[in-house]
Amino acid sequence: MKFPERLKKPGYRYLAGIILAAALLTSPRWGRAAMHRMTYFHVRKLEIRGVRYLQPDDVVARLRVDTLRSIVDDVAPLEARLRSHPQVADVHITRRFPGTLIVTIKENMPVALVPRGDGLQPYDSAGRALPIDPSRANLDLPIVTAPDRNALRLVGELRAVDPSMFGLISEVAPDGHDLVFTLNSSLRVRASAGVAPQRFRDIFPVESDLARRNERAAELDIRYRDQVVARLE
Repeated sequence: MKFPERLKKPGYRYLAGIILAAALLTSPRWGRAAMHRMTYFHVRKLEIRGVRYLQPDDVVARLRVDTLRSIVDDVAPLEARLRSHPQVADVHITRRFPGTLIVTIKENMPVALVPRGDGLQPYDSAGRALPIDPSRANLDLPIVTAPDRNALRLVGELRAVDPSMFGLISEVAPDGHDLVFTLNSSLRVRASAGVAPQRFRDIFPVESDLARRNERAAELDIRYRDQVVARLE
């Protein structure tokens, strides 16, 4: 098969485009300028990666990329547009020649639901309200009764450090300088705002000891160093 005939095949055209792009990108400044004017290197596709709660349509709408944009144009303004979205923690945009932008997003993840006038609002561990519709997303999260930053931070730490313990929490209520955790078993755990997430594991030996004595705690208090104070029902 003659070389001009090979170039008619899609695979050879793609390879030729990659070689052309590499040659122009390694050329002086005029190389990128030439690519900018070539329709072959205009953006024809956006590939969205990493989204879980954020809708791809929202990403595309915020990017506002038109078909006249070249793949070699600076992507920093596009990344800045996405970082302004409250659901986006970080974003990195790369290129796949000849015409695809790959948008990789890291989301701010919800850790709790906070009651508001018209329902429940997802929040992240930094105390940010997130634009997630709980009726459309499967959010199996504890309820924090007020948007308290200490409560949300500690719930987020528990989710990261001890997911099984996080899964036992049904509600967190600020109470003065304390936080009161209600577990799925209805047991309350009182903690200081600065407690280490690992400290919650200390409640289980106490629960087991009480069960052997046919007793049940209404509240376990882990505010005191190396102690768990049980308040019986």
